[in-house]
Amino acid sequence: MPTIIIDEQEVEFQPGETIIQAARHHGIEIPHFCWHPELSVPGNCRICLVEVDKMPKLVIACSTIASEGMVVHTKSEKTIDAQNAVMEFILINHPLDCPICDEAGECKLQDYAYNYSVGESRFIEEKNRKQKHVELGPRVMFDGERCISCSRCIRFCDEIAKKPELTFVQRGDRVTITTYPGQPMVNPYSMNTIDICPVGALTNIDFRFKARVWDMSSTKSICTGCSRGCNIDIWVRNNEILRLTPRYNEQVNSYWMCDDGRLNTFKYVNADDRVDSPQIRGEGQLRKVEWEEAFDETVSRIKSFSKDEIAFVGSAHATCEDNYIFAKFARSVIGCGNIDFVQHIDPEFGDDILRVNDVAPNAMGAKLTGVSPSKSGLDIDGIKKAIREGKVKALYILEDDIITEDPQFENIITKLDLLVVHSTNHNKTTALADIIFPASAYAEKNGTFVNINKIVQRIRPAITTVDTDRALDGMEMSRLDKFGTEFDRWATGVKVDAKASWKILVSLSGLFDHKMKFNMAEEVFADMAKNIDAFKGLNYDDVGDSGVKLNYQFIEQKVKA
Repeated sequence: MPTIIIDEQEVEFQPGETIIQAARHHGIEIPHFCWHPELSVPGNCRICLVEVDKMPKLVIACSTIASEGMVVHTKSEKTIDAQNAVMEFILINHPLDCPICDEAGECKLQDYAYNYSVGESRFIEEKNRKQKHVELGPRVMFDGERCISCSRCIRFCDEIAKKPELTFVQRGDRVTITTYPGQPMVNPYSMNTIDICPVGALTNIDFRFKARVWDMSSTKSICTGCSRGCNIDIWVRNNEILRLTPRYNEQVNSYWMCDDGRLNTFKYVNADDRVDSPQIRGEGQLRKVEWEEAFDETVSRIKSFSKDEIAFVGSAHATCEDNYIFAKFARSVIGCGNIDFVQHIDPEFGDDILRVNDVAPNAMGAKLTGVSPSKSGLDIDGIKKAIREGKVKALYILEDDIITEDPQFENIITKLDLLVVHSTNHNKTTALADIIFPASAYAEKNGTFVNINKIVQRIRPAITTVDTDRALDGMEMSRLDKFGTEFDRWATGVKVDAKASWKILVSLSGLFDHKMKFNMAEEVFADMAKNIDAFKGLNYDDVGDSGVKLNYQFIEQKVKA
């Protein structure tokens, strides 16, 4: 490979790469505002100016193609003087909003002002005043005085979202951005412009003024809005999720995520309708009970039915671990092959960017982990028919509001003698349930999902539940990393008394004299890796932060079967 010299360090590069790309691939930071690795190169901020031997002037690293033998200086006197001058120019009209700006702590302008500026300005005239608090759309707020005209937001709408909605107007010393007349910024990826804005010019209306970045913990996780499985960070304060942001993963979602996933996949975790304890129906009313009573009642009532009179509905919203133990419980403990799950397909949701029509995160994982009928068992349509005919009298549902998804179930379920439901929140299905178990949400447990591209990815607990605290109380600090905790163990705030569904099922299995020796999610995954060909040889360390492709050939055979 050809090489260039950057600050006396020899660096290899691919032909066609620019100086900034070659430097970045080798961990050398060249400051930049307007350049972004997934966007076109405008070359308008000039902070990436570097000195190159045998060139009469400084060049911008973002658009200058690297060539064999090129010698680049990013810390020479000329380069530093240029950086100072550019920062002084950019800061001329920038307001002193840092104490009230949502971007504080994450602001590239703050960082560069410290690293590349002289710390004072010769500008004594009155600053240029522009519009503040402008709603570009229902989700993005614009502050014109903070904008440095890097054009990232404009290029994102044009090139990634494929929705040209922003443009520069009043070019010159009054330049600002705005939407086209009568066309608000409503593209389904609009909030990505907040992430890529290098300053606080674009802010999240939903998150605005709720917390400082240093007051929140962040946890690596997966978006549950569809089966794309975009990589995200969950931001938490006082045991409450405040925002989600995309996390870079080139094989899944690059730098982006859609607005629907960002706004609509976490608020139920903080909602007032959470199922916060086990409940049993008596005299037409649900009443809260202790876990032991709920377990005993469930076991007693299930034993009153024959195995053919029971059916199980898994969930494309539950983790692989939850579905795996659910399938084992149905087949090995109860001896029932009537097991399937409901598909969640929205033909209007998908697009050619990230969103897909399968709006559940783990349909592939549910199928691979055994949530499908045995040869003599009933699929979802067969279960509905058997309930109507009175052949199936008890139904066990795992983390799915099947009535909302398929309204036909509402009249069908009323014919049952027993309905047991695991649920995070009260819904139309729990309203008819005889026994409800509070299930941990995706942000409260460890586990894995398999996305549409057959990549298995990890979720981790970002907030604590009562059960999480119990699990951590007796755990040595050296084991906490293995447990996967990245939250504040002693955080204040409301904690629901919920458990991961696989834990609930393991406890029930013990009461059926069928003990399952699983104490942690990673032990369930290890058992999956031992018994399911698609997961062979994998563990949580292999899955890591970026996920890993499953055994593709086996998956194709399994799906066809």
